[in-house]
Amino acid sequence: MDSFLVGLIGSGIGTSLSPQLHEQEAVHHGLHYVYRLLDTDRVGGDVGELVRTARRFGYDGLNVTHPCKQAVIPHLDELSPDAGLLGAVNTVVFDGERAIGHNTDWTGFAESFARGLPDAPTHEVVQLGAGGAGVAVAHALLTMGADQITVVDSDPARARALAGELAARFGAERARHASVAELPELLARAEGLVHATPTGMARHPGMPLPAGLLHPGLWAADIVYRPLETELLRHARAAGCRTLDGGGMVVFQAVHAFRLFTGREPDAERMLAHLTDLIAV
Repeated sequence: MDSFLVGLIGSGIGTSLSPQLHEQEAVHHGLHYVYRLLDTDRVGGDVGELVRTARRFGYDGLNVTHPCKQAVIPHLDELSPDAGLLGAVNTVVFDGERAIGHNTDWTGFAESFARGLPDAPTHEVVQLGAGGAGVAVAHALLTMGADQITVVDSDPARARALAGELAARFGAERARHASVAELPELLARAEGLVHATPTGMARHPGMPLPAGLLHPGLWAADIVYRPLETELLRHARAAGCRTLDGGGMVVFQAVHAFRLFTGREPDAERMLAHLTDLIAV
């Protein structure tokens, strides 16, 4: 029986369902598969040391989540084309002596969006969050054909930097940045809202913006999946918005990561069903 040892690096990840998603899928492939949580809040925040320790202890790979997706890059030997382009890593594969960073977040979000909001208009989209996940989500939306994305972040410099990278990649007219103070005006005319910050997670409860800014002409997508129904999505549905939760993104990025770790082809529908069962417990 083939054996695999993988892990997840991030802060406050005790409620992550990634171990169960990966390990249950591995059962169907006849694999001995162990998935461990390496919470920086408990074992220390030195991402580089965690990567080196994982390699030393024989890990086959790592997933990487908030707030380490960009901080991990200097500690890797190589980046896949996608990870290099985005400057963010959520999957690390140990290949012999080399640690290779990949990004399965953007493809995970793209598949989730195509499945959950297949005909949603994307002429004007506002995105909250310009961190590692935000980089991937914005890239996915523009790759899928969104006409314009406005990036808003609590750190104006980070929003400006991401908008500049997107504009250089996709065209100056397709990406811009704005301040939090501009949200009322932006959302009044936008068709879509994407939330890509930790707000709404179990460890970071709350709303990322005033509920009164939501309206029926807006769809709302959240990348948070624990809880699956965030406060943002509850208010969005109450306001008449179409919504997309973070469950699809976490499953599809896990599908791609599982493939990278094992070389086996996972069953996405089975993993989606398994997530539904896990959330219901």
